[in-house]
Amino acid sequence: MDIIRQNTDTLIGEDALEERLKEGRPLRIKFGVDPTRPDLTFGHMVIFNKLRQFQDLGHEAILLIGDYTATIGDPSGRDATRPPLSAEEVKANAQTYLDQAFKILDKSKTTVRSNSEWLGAMSGADLLNLSRKMTVARMLERDDFSKRYKDQSPISIVEFLYPLLQGHDSVELKADVELGGCDQLFNLLVGRALQKEAGQPEQTLVTLPLLIGLDGSRKMSKSYDNYIAFNDTPKDMFGKIMSISDELMWDYYQLLLLKTEDELKTLKAGHPMDAKKQLALALVAKLHSQKDAEHELQQFEQVFSQKDLPDEMPSFSFKDLSPENEASLIQLMGATELFPSKKEVKRLIEQGAVKLNGEKADNSTLTPPTGDPYVIQAGKRIFFKIVN
Repeated sequence: MDIIRQNTDTLIGEDALEERLKEGRPLRIKFGVDPTRPDLTFGHMVIFNKLRQFQDLGHEAILLIGDYTATIGDPSGRDATRPPLSAEEVKANAQTYLDQAFKILDKSKTTVRSNSEWLGAMSGADLLNLSRKMTVARMLERDDFSKRYKDQSPISIVEFLYPLLQGHDSVELKADVELGGCDQLFNLLVGRALQKEAGQPEQTLVTLPLLIGLDGSRKMSKSYDNYIAFNDTPKDMFGKIMSISDELMWDYYQLLLLKTEDELKTLKAGHPMDAKKQLALALVAKLHSQKDAEHELQQFEQVFSQKDLPDEMPSFSFKDLSPENEASLIQLMGATELFPSKKEVKRLIEQGAVKLNGEKADNSTLTPPTGDPYVIQAGKRIFFKIVN
């Protein structure tokens, strides 16, 4: 129980869980993910870590792919209806989810199910019967629905169905425990209510804190562009981790590497920069390899500690970037496609975050380099060469 309680935000049905553990059987631990986007983020890792802990304790992890509910979109924390996804998009995203999830989970101890197995077979009458088990008043108890209703922001009927469908998944799977982020509590409680009505023991609910993203204020989300993805390159992953605040670093240690309070005390006794390097090293090794992690640590120290250039950086031909014999720095940098837009390039230059051959750059007109290449640094992590 100490392991199960670690890092939990809410634990509902704890007494029942302790009784089930005494039965000496593997419990069915459910975690559902809707493949609405192709990448998992470190925010997902918080819950995958808990699911892996249950696996290591001998229980059955059920990774539920919400391929049916993904076409609706979870309204949790949303201030507007999600755009619908096609079946093809959902299928492609689901496969990438599995590839990434098994970087944390033990594949041999994981049962993968899709909720289209039963939700896709429901008739109109089945859906109406399910809808009768929840009132509009109860739905409006949800904080996000309540806010949208007060703001006269549209709420579609299909969004009301989402918690019912997620709850019905627990009935179909006969889940003993369901995991989720703390923003999922309402949906998880619906699962308990539907199980009780179906004559099943109610699942225990374990919710985990939401990981704060790179901006230091909001939960990690691709929607906020403040995320670290499982599929980020070792270089990008290491650099993003090093960019978080010293204060936030300890949450990452606790939620992503499962460090205890005593271990955190030891880490806090040292220099914050050393602790952050060790955090980045451990997480890159976890999702890539120890070799990749050590290489990125060496590159980071070479660039930032020794004020040197990285050993490896992309190279572009001036002629490929600009067929003319001259171009502005904004035009050249934008043509590399290393940046989301020329507007972003302009912002970096105006903020003094761009260096040309080690010197702060403005939007000068450049011609092809006649000798050594132009070495351009943008921000702290982007380096590239422009050759003749």
